[in-house]
Amino acid sequence: MNSEEQSAYTNLNPETALALDLADELQSFRTQFHLPPKPDGTPQIYFCGNSLGLQPRKTHTYVEQELEDWARLGVEGHFHARHPWMPYHEFLTEQTARLVGALPSEVVNMNHLTVNLHLLMVSFYRPVKGRSAILIEKGAFPSDRYAVESQIRFHGYNPETELLELAPRAGEICLRQEDILDYISKHGDKIALVLMGGVNYYTGQLFPLQKITEAGHAKGMMVGFDLAHAAGNALLELHNWEVDFAAWCTYKYLNGGPGGVGGVFIHQKHHTRTDLPRFAGWWGQNKESRFRMGPEFDPIPTAEGWQLSNAPVLSMAALRASLEIFDQAGMTSLRNKSRLMTSYLEYLIQERNKTSEKKVEIITPSDPEARGAQLSLRAGGTEGKKVFDQLLAAGIIADWRYPDVIRVAPTPLYNTFQEVYRFSELLFLFL
Repeated sequence: MNSEEQSAYTNLNPETALALDLADELQSFRTQFHLPPKPDGTPQIYFCGNSLGLQPRKTHTYVEQELEDWARLGVEGHFHARHPWMPYHEFLTEQTARLVGALPSEVVNMNHLTVNLHLLMVSFYRPVKGRSAILIEKGAFPSDRYAVESQIRFHGYNPETELLELAPRAGEICLRQEDILDYISKHGDKIALVLMGGVNYYTGQLFPLQKITEAGHAKGMMVGFDLAHAAGNALLELHNWEVDFAAWCTYKYLNGGPGGVGGVFIHQKHHTRTDLPRFAGWWGQNKESRFRMGPEFDPIPTAEGWQLSNAPVLSMAALRASLEIFDQAGMTSLRNKSRLMTSYLEYLIQERNKTSEKKVEIITPSDPEARGAQLSLRAGGTEGKKVFDQLLAAGIIADWRYPDVIRVAPTPLYNTFQEVYRFSELLFLFL
Protein backbone atom coordinates (compact mmCIF):
# COMPACT_ATOMS: atom_id res chain seq x y z
CA MET A 1 0.00 0.00 0.00
CA ASN A 2 1.18 3.58 -0.53
CA SER A 3 1.49 6.25 2.15
CA GLU A 4 -1.69 8.02 1.04
CA GLU A 5 -3.74 4.86 1.46
CA GLN A 6 -2.19 3.97 4.80
CA SER A 7 -2.80 7.49 6.11
CA ALA A 8 -6.53 6.73 5.95
CA TYR A 9 -6.13 4.28 8.83
CA THR A 10 -3.44 4.18 11.45
CA ASN A 11 -4.88 1.96 14.14
CA LEU A 12 -7.12 -1.02 14.83
CA ASN A 13 -9.99 1.09 16.13
CA PRO A 14 -13.31 -0.03 14.61
CA GLU A 15 -14.33 3.63 14.44
CA THR A 16 -11.80 4.00 11.62
CA ALA A 17 -13.80 1.53 9.54
CA LEU A 18 -16.98 3.45 10.31
CA ALA A 19 -15.35 6.70 9.23
CA LEU A 20 -14.20 5.13 5.98
CA ASP A 21 -17.74 3.93 5.28
CA LEU A 22 -19.21 7.34 6.00
CA ALA A 23 -16.75 8.90 3.54
CA ASP A 24 -17.47 6.29 0.87
CA GLU A 25 -19.10 7.92 -2.17
CA LEU A 26 -20.17 4.50 -3.47
CA GLN A 27 -21.91 3.31 -0.30
CA SER A 28 -25.41 3.65 -1.76
CA PHE A 29 -24.75 0.95 -4.38
CA ARG A 30 -24.82 -1.70 -1.66
CA THR A 31 -28.58 -1.20 -1.39
CA GLN A 32 -28.97 -2.26 -5.02
CA PHE A 33 -27.97 -5.86 -4.24
CA HIS A 34 -29.52 -8.80 -2.43
CA LEU A 35 -27.26 -9.66 0.52
CA PRO A 36 -27.47 -13.34 1.59
CA PRO A 37 -28.94 -13.38 5.12
CA LYS A 38 -27.97 -15.26 8.25
CA PRO A 39 -30.69 -17.30 9.99
CA ASP A 40 -31.53 -14.22 12.06
CA GLY A 41 -32.10 -12.18 8.89
CA THR A 42 -29.01 -9.98 9.17
CA PRO A 43 -26.68 -9.93 6.15
CA GLN A 44 -23.79 -12.31 5.94
CA ILE A 45 -20.42 -10.83 5.02
CA TYR A 46 -20.03 -11.79 1.38
CA PHE A 47 -16.41 -11.80 0.22
CA CYS A 48 -16.90 -14.20 -2.69
CA GLY A 49 -17.62 -11.88 -5.60
CA ASN A 50 -14.53 -13.28 -7.33
CA SER A 51 -16.38 -16.60 -7.60
CA LEU A 52 -20.04 -15.57 -7.95
CA GLY A 53 -21.21 -11.97 -7.70
CA LEU A 54 -24.35 -11.04 -5.81
CA GLN A 55 -27.71 -10.50 -7.49
CA PRO A 56 -28.70 -6.92 -8.28
CA ARG A 57 -32.21 -6.13 -7.12
CA LYS A 58 -33.19 -5.14 -10.66
CA THR A 59 -32.27 -8.58 -12.02
CA HIS A 60 -35.62 -10.10 -11.12
CA THR A 61 -37.46 -7.23 -12.81
CA TYR A 62 -35.42 -7.43 -15.99
CA VAL A 63 -35.69 -11.21 -16.33
CA GLU A 64 -39.38 -11.16 -15.42
CA GLN A 65 -39.98 -8.59 -18.16
CA GLU A 66 -38.64 -10.99 -20.78
CA LEU A 67 -40.70 -13.86 -19.36
CA GLU A 68 -43.80 -11.68 -19.52
CA ASP A 69 -43.08 -10.66 -23.10
CA TRP A 70 -42.50 -14.29 -24.06
CA ALA A 71 -45.87 -15.23 -22.52
CA ARG A 72 -47.60 -12.25 -24.14
CA LEU A 73 -45.99 -12.24 -27.58
CA GLY A 74 -44.49 -15.65 -28.29
CA VAL A 75 -42.19 -15.50 -31.31
CA GLU A 76 -43.16 -11.88 -31.97
CA GLY A 77 -41.08 -10.96 -28.95
CA HIS A 78 -38.07 -11.03 -31.26
CA PHE A 79 -39.42 -7.82 -32.79
CA HIS A 80 -41.97 -6.37 -30.39
CA ALA A 81 -40.77 -7.14 -26.85
CA ARG A 82 -40.06 -4.05 -24.79
CA HIS A 83 -36.42 -4.89 -25.45
CA PRO A 84 -36.68 -6.84 -28.74
CA TRP A 85 -34.81 -10.13 -28.64
CA MET A 86 -33.34 -9.97 -32.15
CA PRO A 87 -30.82 -7.25 -31.25
CA TYR A 88 -30.80 -7.97 -27.50
CA HIS A 89 -27.03 -8.37 -27.23
CA GLU A 90 -26.66 -4.85 -28.63
CA PHE A 91 -28.28 -3.43 -25.48
CA LEU A 92 -25.10 -4.50 -23.63
CA THR A 93 -22.54 -3.26 -26.14
CA GLU A 94 -21.86 0.33 -25.06
CA GLN A 95 -21.62 -0.52 -21.37
CA THR A 96 -19.39 -3.53 -22.03
CA ALA A 97 -17.08 -1.43 -24.17
CA ARG A 98 -16.70 1.18 -21.43
CA LEU A 99 -16.06 -1.55 -18.88
CA VAL A 100 -13.03 -3.00 -20.70
CA GLY A 101 -11.72 0.09 -22.50
CA ALA A 102 -12.82 -0.89 -25.98
CA LEU A 103 -14.64 0.46 -29.00
CA PRO A 104 -18.25 -0.73 -29.20
CA SER A 105 -17.40 -2.57 -32.41
CA GLU A 106 -14.74 -4.58 -30.55
CA VAL A 107 -16.96 -6.32 -27.98
CA VAL A 108 -19.82 -8.76 -27.98
CA ASN A 109 -21.47 -10.85 -25.28
CA MET A 110 -21.86 -14.47 -26.34
CA ASN A 111 -21.41 -18.10 -25.29
CA HIS A 112 -19.27 -18.87 -22.21
CA LEU A 113 -15.65 -18.29 -21.34
CA THR A 114 -13.88 -21.50 -22.39
CA VAL A 115 -16.07 -21.83 -25.49
CA ASN A 116 -15.03 -18.30 -26.46
CA LEU A 117 -11.36 -19.01 -25.82
CA HIS A 118 -11.54 -21.98 -28.18
CA LEU A 119 -13.31 -19.90 -30.85
CA LEU A 120 -10.73 -17.15 -30.53
CA MET A 121 -7.82 -19.56 -30.70
CA VAL A 122 -9.22 -20.85 -33.99
CA SER A 123 -8.45 -17.38 -35.35
CA PHE A 124 -5.45 -16.30 -33.32
CA TYR A 125 -3.44 -19.46 -32.67
CA ARG A 126 -1.86 -20.09 -36.05
CA PRO A 127 1.13 -22.36 -35.38
CA VAL A 128 3.78 -22.94 -38.02
CA LYS A 129 6.96 -24.96 -37.94
CA GLY A 130 9.40 -23.22 -35.64
CA ARG A 131 6.73 -20.96 -34.08
CA SER A 132 4.07 -23.18 -32.57
CA ALA A 133 4.18 -22.68 -28.80
CA ILE A 134 1.57 -21.11 -26.51
CA LEU A 135 2.76 -19.28 -23.39
CA ILE A 136 0.61 -19.29 -20.23
CA GLU A 137 1.34 -18.67 -16.58
CA LYS A 138 2.08 -21.68 -14.39
CA GLY A 139 -0.89 -22.23 -12.14
CA ALA A 140 -3.36 -20.79 -14.64
CA PHE A 141 -7.00 -21.65 -14.12
CA PRO A 142 -7.24 -25.34 -15.10
CA SER A 143 -9.86 -24.79 -17.82
CA ASP A 144 -7.45 -22.47 -19.64
CA ARG A 145 -4.71 -25.07 -19.51
CA TYR A 146 -7.05 -27.78 -20.76
CA ALA A 147 -8.17 -25.56 -23.64
CA VAL A 148 -4.64 -24.58 -24.63
CA GLU A 149 -3.34 -28.14 -24.44
CA SER A 150 -6.20 -29.43 -26.58
CA GLN A 151 -5.65 -26.70 -29.18
CA ILE A 152 -1.99 -27.64 -29.45
CA ARG A 153 -2.88 -31.30 -29.94
CA PHE A 154 -5.59 -30.37 -32.45
CA HIS A 155 -2.94 -28.72 -34.61
CA GLY A 156 -0.75 -31.80 -34.46
CA TYR A 157 1.83 -30.55 -31.98
CA ASN A 158 2.99 -31.93 -28.63
CA PRO A 159 1.97 -30.00 -25.51
CA GLU A 160 5.01 -31.36 -23.70
CA THR A 161 7.18 -29.13 -25.85
CA GLU A 162 4.75 -26.49 -27.15
CA LEU A 163 2.93 -25.56 -23.93
CA LEU A 164 5.25 -23.13 -22.16
CA GLU A 165 4.55 -22.03 -18.59
CA LEU A 166 5.90 -18.96 -16.83
CA ALA A 167 6.91 -20.03 -13.33
CA PRO A 168 7.85 -17.85 -10.35
CA ARG A 169 11.40 -17.90 -9.10
CA ALA A 170 12.35 -20.64 -6.67
CA GLY A 171 10.84 -19.95 -3.27
CA GLU A 172 8.47 -17.27 -4.62
CA ILE A 173 4.73 -17.44 -5.26
CA CYS A 174 4.04 -14.70 -7.79
CA LEU A 175 5.69 -13.84 -11.08
CA ARG A 176 7.98 -10.85 -11.34
CA GLN A 177 7.15 -8.43 -14.13
CA GLU A 178 10.74 -8.35 -15.35
CA ASP A 179 10.82 -12.15 -15.57
CA ILE A 180 7.67 -12.24 -17.71
CA LEU A 181 9.01 -9.68 -20.15
CA ASP A 182 12.47 -11.22 -20.22
CA TYR A 183 11.04 -14.66 -21.01
CA ILE A 184 8.99 -13.28 -23.90
CA SER A 185 12.04 -11.47 -25.24
CA LYS A 186 14.31 -14.52 -25.04
CA HIS A 187 11.89 -17.19 -26.25
CA GLY A 188 9.48 -15.18 -28.37
CA ASP A 189 10.69 -16.49 -31.71
CA LYS A 190 9.10 -19.88 -31.04
CA ILE A 191 5.90 -18.58 -29.42
CA ALA A 192 2.81 -18.20 -31.61
CA LEU A 193 0.47 -17.02 -28.86
CA VAL A 194 0.59 -15.56 -25.36
CA LEU A 195 -2.62 -16.42 -23.49
CA MET A 196 -2.48 -15.39 -19.85
CA GLY A 197 -5.03 -14.61 -17.19
CA GLY A 198 -5.52 -10.93 -16.42
CA VAL A 199 -5.59 -11.82 -12.72
CA ASN A 200 -4.39 -15.19 -11.51
CA TYR A 201 -7.33 -16.85 -9.80
CA TYR A 202 -5.24 -18.43 -7.02
CA THR A 203 -2.73 -15.75 -6.03
CA GLY A 204 -4.79 -12.72 -7.01
CA GLN A 205 -1.86 -11.27 -8.96
CA LEU A 206 -2.84 -8.70 -11.60
CA PHE A 207 -0.46 -8.97 -14.53
CA PRO A 208 0.95 -5.99 -16.49
CA LEU A 209 -1.26 -6.52 -19.52
CA GLN A 210 -0.09 -3.54 -21.54
CA LYS A 211 3.58 -4.41 -21.15
CA ILE A 212 2.96 -8.07 -21.93
CA THR A 213 1.12 -7.05 -25.09
CA GLU A 214 3.89 -4.72 -26.19
CA ALA A 215 6.56 -7.34 -25.50
CA GLY A 216 4.65 -10.03 -27.37
CA HIS A 217 3.99 -7.85 -30.39
CA ALA A 218 7.65 -6.83 -30.50
CA LYS A 219 8.46 -10.51 -31.07
CA GLY A 220 5.74 -11.03 -33.66
CA MET A 221 3.28 -13.08 -31.63
CA MET A 222 -0.44 -12.79 -30.94
CA VAL A 223 -1.46 -11.75 -27.42
CA GLY A 224 -4.75 -12.58 -25.72
CA PHE A 225 -6.05 -12.64 -22.16
CA ASP A 226 -8.54 -14.52 -20.03
CA LEU A 227 -10.12 -11.66 -18.06
CA ALA A 228 -12.40 -13.79 -15.88
CA HIS A 229 -10.99 -12.19 -12.72
CA ALA A 230 -10.13 -8.82 -14.29
CA ALA A 231 -13.30 -7.63 -16.03
CA GLY A 232 -15.18 -5.43 -13.57
CA ASN A 233 -12.22 -5.60 -11.21
CA ALA A 234 -9.25 -3.89 -12.89
CA LEU A 235 -8.97 -0.80 -15.08
CA LEU A 236 -8.63 -2.07 -18.63
CA GLU A 237 -7.74 -0.27 -21.86
CA LEU A 238 -7.86 -3.14 -24.31
CA HIS A 239 -8.17 -1.02 -27.43
CA ASN A 240 -5.39 1.42 -26.56
CA TRP A 241 -3.11 -1.41 -25.45
CA GLU A 242 -3.75 -3.11 -28.80
CA VAL A 243 -4.52 -6.45 -27.20
CA ASP A 244 -5.41 -8.86 -30.00
CA PHE A 245 -8.27 -10.58 -28.19
CA ALA A 246 -9.72 -11.27 -24.76
CA ALA A 247 -12.56 -13.24 -23.21
CA TRP A 248 -14.22 -13.20 -19.82
CA CYS A 249 -17.11 -14.60 -17.85
CA THR A 250 -19.75 -12.35 -16.31
CA TYR A 251 -20.80 -14.23 -13.20
CA LYS A 252 -17.91 -13.13 -10.96
CA TYR A 253 -17.30 -9.43 -10.40
CA LEU A 254 -19.86 -8.59 -13.10
CA ASN A 255 -22.78 -10.14 -11.18
CA GLY A 256 -24.36 -11.69 -14.26
CA GLY A 257 -25.71 -14.74 -12.45
CA PRO A 258 -24.61 -18.40 -12.29
CA GLY A 259 -23.44 -19.58 -15.69
CA GLY A 260 -23.96 -16.09 -17.11
CA VAL A 261 -23.22 -15.29 -20.74
CA GLY A 262 -19.56 -14.61 -21.58
CA GLY A 263 -17.89 -11.60 -23.17
CA VAL A 264 -15.37 -11.18 -25.98
CA PHE A 265 -13.01 -8.45 -27.20
CA ILE A 266 -11.41 -8.54 -30.66
CA HIS A 267 -9.30 -5.56 -31.68
CA GLN A 268 -10.66 -3.68 -34.67
CA LYS A 269 -7.47 -4.27 -36.66
CA HIS A 270 -8.56 -7.90 -37.06
CA HIS A 271 -12.22 -7.40 -37.96
CA THR A 272 -11.90 -7.51 -41.74
CA ARG A 273 -8.88 -9.76 -42.08
CA THR A 274 -9.61 -12.48 -44.60
CA ASP A 275 -6.51 -14.48 -43.69
CA LEU A 276 -7.83 -15.33 -40.23
CA PRO A 277 -9.91 -18.52 -40.13
CA ARG A 278 -12.92 -18.73 -37.85
CA PHE A 279 -15.69 -21.11 -36.97
CA ALA A 280 -18.81 -19.56 -38.43
CA GLY A 281 -22.43 -19.48 -37.35
CA TRP A 282 -25.53 -17.69 -38.55
CA TRP A 283 -25.50 -14.94 -35.92
CA GLY A 284 -22.14 -13.75 -37.23
CA GLN A 285 -23.67 -13.31 -40.70
CA ASN A 286 -24.23 -9.87 -42.24
CA LYS A 287 -27.41 -8.59 -40.60
CA GLU A 288 -28.84 -7.37 -43.92
CA SER A 289 -28.71 -10.84 -45.44
CA ARG A 290 -28.96 -13.11 -42.39
CA PHE A 291 -32.59 -14.07 -42.92
CA ARG A 292 -32.24 -14.66 -46.62
CA MET A 293 -30.75 -17.97 -45.49
CA GLY A 294 -28.13 -18.04 -48.22
CA PRO A 295 -25.26 -20.52 -48.34
CA GLU A 296 -22.39 -17.99 -48.36
CA PHE A 297 -21.05 -16.68 -45.06
CA ASP A 298 -20.53 -12.91 -45.10
CA PRO A 299 -19.29 -12.01 -41.59
CA ILE A 300 -20.26 -8.83 -39.81
CA PRO A 301 -17.12 -6.62 -39.92
CA THR A 302 -16.98 -6.25 -36.12
CA ALA A 303 -16.50 -8.56 -33.14
CA GLU A 304 -20.10 -9.64 -33.79
CA GLY A 305 -18.80 -11.55 -36.80
CA TRP A 306 -17.42 -14.19 -34.42
CA GLN A 307 -20.90 -14.97 -33.03
CA LEU A 308 -22.37 -18.39 -33.70
CA SER A 309 -25.88 -18.36 -32.24
CA ASN A 310 -28.60 -15.94 -31.26
CA ALA A 311 -28.64 -14.24 -27.90
CA PRO A 312 -29.52 -16.07 -24.64
CA VAL A 313 -31.97 -13.35 -23.69
CA LEU A 314 -32.75 -14.38 -20.10
CA SER A 315 -29.06 -14.52 -19.22
CA MET A 316 -28.40 -11.21 -20.95
CA ALA A 317 -31.29 -9.59 -19.09
CA ALA A 318 -29.60 -10.47 -15.80
CA LEU A 319 -26.31 -9.04 -17.03
CA ARG A 320 -28.01 -5.85 -18.24
CA ALA A 321 -29.17 -5.15 -14.69
CA SER A 322 -25.59 -5.33 -13.41
CA LEU A 323 -23.93 -3.42 -16.25
CA GLU A 324 -26.24 -0.49 -15.57
CA ILE A 325 -24.86 -0.34 -12.04
CA PHE A 326 -21.26 -0.45 -13.26
CA ASP A 327 -22.01 2.36 -15.66
CA GLN A 328 -23.49 4.46 -12.87
CA ALA A 329 -20.59 3.86 -10.51
CA GLY A 330 -17.77 4.07 -13.07
CA MET A 331 -14.74 1.81 -13.13
CA THR A 332 -12.34 4.54 -11.98
CA SER A 333 -14.31 5.13 -8.78
CA LEU A 334 -14.76 1.41 -8.23
CA ARG A 335 -11.06 0.76 -8.68
CA ASN A 336 -10.14 3.56 -6.25
CA LYS A 337 -12.40 2.12 -3.56
CA SER A 338 -11.17 -1.39 -4.28
CA ARG A 339 -7.55 -0.33 -3.81
CA LEU A 340 -8.35 1.33 -0.49
CA MET A 341 -10.50 -1.51 0.78
CA THR A 342 -7.99 -4.23 -0.10
CA SER A 343 -5.13 -2.19 1.35
CA TYR A 344 -7.14 -1.70 4.53
CA LEU A 345 -7.58 -5.45 4.87
CA GLU A 346 -3.87 -5.95 4.25
CA TYR A 347 -3.07 -3.37 6.94
CA LEU A 348 -5.37 -4.98 9.49
CA ILE A 349 -3.85 -8.42 8.91
CA GLN A 350 -0.31 -7.11 9.17
CA GLU A 351 -1.09 -5.26 12.40
CA ARG A 352 -2.81 -8.27 13.97
CA ASN A 353 0.08 -10.49 12.94
CA LYS A 354 2.34 -8.42 15.20
CA THR A 355 0.58 -9.61 18.34
CA SER A 356 -0.72 -13.02 17.24
CA GLU A 357 1.08 -16.26 18.02
CA LYS A 358 -0.25 -17.75 14.78
CA LYS A 359 0.30 -15.77 11.61
CA VAL A 360 -1.66 -15.13 8.43
CA GLU A 361 0.41 -15.09 5.25
CA ILE A 362 -0.76 -12.93 2.34
CA ILE A 363 0.42 -14.45 -0.94
CA THR A 364 -1.14 -11.74 -3.13
CA PRO A 365 1.30 -8.97 -4.16
CA SER A 366 1.46 -6.04 -1.78
CA ASP A 367 1.67 -3.53 -4.65
CA PRO A 368 -1.90 -2.28 -5.27
CA GLU A 369 -1.12 -2.02 -8.98
CA ALA A 370 -0.39 -5.76 -9.06
CA ARG A 371 -3.69 -6.94 -7.57
CA GLY A 372 -7.42 -6.36 -7.75
CA ALA A 373 -10.18 -6.87 -5.19
CA GLN A 374 -8.69 -10.04 -3.70
CA LEU A 375 -6.26 -11.19 -1.05
CA SER A 376 -5.26 -14.84 -0.97
CA LEU A 377 -4.46 -15.92 2.58
CA ARG A 378 -2.73 -18.83 4.23
CA ALA A 379 -4.16 -18.92 7.70
CA GLY A 380 -3.11 -21.15 10.56
CA GLY A 381 -0.81 -23.41 8.58
CA THR A 382 -2.33 -26.86 8.14
CA GLU A 383 -5.45 -25.67 10.01
CA GLY A 384 -6.46 -23.30 7.21
CA LYS A 385 -9.53 -25.28 6.15
CA LYS A 386 -10.70 -25.40 9.76
CA VAL A 387 -10.35 -21.60 9.95
CA PHE A 388 -12.31 -21.24 6.72
CA ASP A 389 -15.12 -23.47 8.01
CA GLN A 390 -15.36 -21.45 11.23
CA LEU A 391 -15.57 -18.22 9.25
CA LEU A 392 -18.37 -19.70 7.16
CA ALA A 393 -20.25 -20.80 10.27
CA ALA A 394 -19.90 -17.25 11.60
CA GLY A 395 -21.57 -15.80 8.53
CA ILE A 396 -18.57 -14.89 6.39
CA ILE A 397 -18.71 -16.28 2.86
CA ALA A 398 -15.24 -16.45 1.33
CA ASP A 399 -13.67 -19.08 -0.93
CA TRP A 400 -11.44 -22.06 -0.17
CA ARG A 401 -8.92 -23.14 -2.79
CA TYR A 402 -7.02 -26.38 -2.46
CA PRO A 403 -4.54 -26.95 -0.94
CA ASP A 404 -4.27 -24.13 1.60
CA VAL A 405 -5.66 -20.75 0.51
CA ILE A 406 -8.63 -18.67 1.64
CA ARG A 407 -9.52 -16.21 -1.11
CA VAL A 408 -11.12 -13.02 0.22
CA ALA A 409 -12.62 -10.50 -2.21
CA PRO A 410 -13.85 -7.21 -0.68
CA THR A 411 -15.96 -5.97 -3.58
CA PRO A 412 -16.47 -2.20 -3.89
CA LEU A 413 -20.07 -2.32 -5.10
CA TYR A 414 -21.53 -4.04 -2.05
CA ASN A 415 -18.94 -4.57 0.68
CA THR A 416 -18.09 -2.16 3.50
CA PHE A 417 -14.99 -1.25 5.46
CA GLN A 418 -16.75 -2.35 8.64
CA GLU A 419 -17.17 -5.81 7.11
CA VAL A 420 -13.45 -5.85 6.34
CA TYR A 421 -12.71 -4.96 9.95
CA ARG A 422 -15.07 -7.63 11.30
CA PHE A 423 -13.51 -10.26 9.04
CA SER A 424 -10.02 -9.45 10.35
CA GLU A 425 -11.26 -9.84 13.93
CA LEU A 426 -12.82 -13.23 13.33
CA LEU A 427 -9.94 -14.47 11.19
CA PHE A 428 -7.50 -14.10 14.06
CA LEU A 429 -10.03 -15.29 16.60
CA PHE A 430 -10.30 -18.62 14.76
CA LEU A 431 -6.55 -19.16 14.23
